[in-house]
Amino acid sequence: MNREQMIEKVKAEMPERRWLHTQGVMETSVQLAQRFGEDPERAELAAILHDVAKYWPTERMAGIIREQSLPAELLLYDKELWHAPVGAWVAEHEYGVTDTGVLDAIRYHTSGRKGMSRLEKIVCLADYMEPGRDFPGVDRIRELSRERLDEALLAGFNSTISFLLEKGKRIFPLTVEARNSLLESSITGG
Repeated sequence: MNREQMIEKVKAEMPERRWLHTQGVMETSVQLAQRFGEDPERAELAAILHDVAKYWPTERMAGIIREQSLPAELLLYDKELWHAPVGAWVAEHEYGVTDTGVLDAIRYHTSGRKGMSRLEKIVCLADYMEPGRDFPGVDRIRELSRERLDEALLAGFNSTISFLLEKGKRIFPLTVEARNSLLESSITGG
């Protein structure tokens, strides 16, 4: 499947406003990849597919989580997390993506994880701050992203965790681990 065919197929999976978001993530991922020394084509591929399952019915996503032995603990948390690991499965099995780095960037773009690769960080951060995003603190995240990938992503995770705490929601453990890993890295300079 070539890039244009993939784009058309993914576009058909979502409403127009989500496709506009996806285009913003694609552009931002490429810019961040160029800025921080990652392959722009891999970043764009992960961005194209990052929300492929976002608008699938909850039961369809839950079925894939169960049937394909994805982490069952996902089902204990907000369904907004589900589309990322389901999307990675779809990218591999329905779109033929074999690059494990791209698949991981899709898989962890909502939750993050400890020890994220540079590509994972780029796609996650692009999803936070693409031009269509408008929430308190996004301009600070964009400013940080001009020079410091990890600090920008840390600010993004801090924002997400604060929002979830404010709403009284459970926080997925990988998000806490991702945040703490970035914080530890900034303290130790690693």
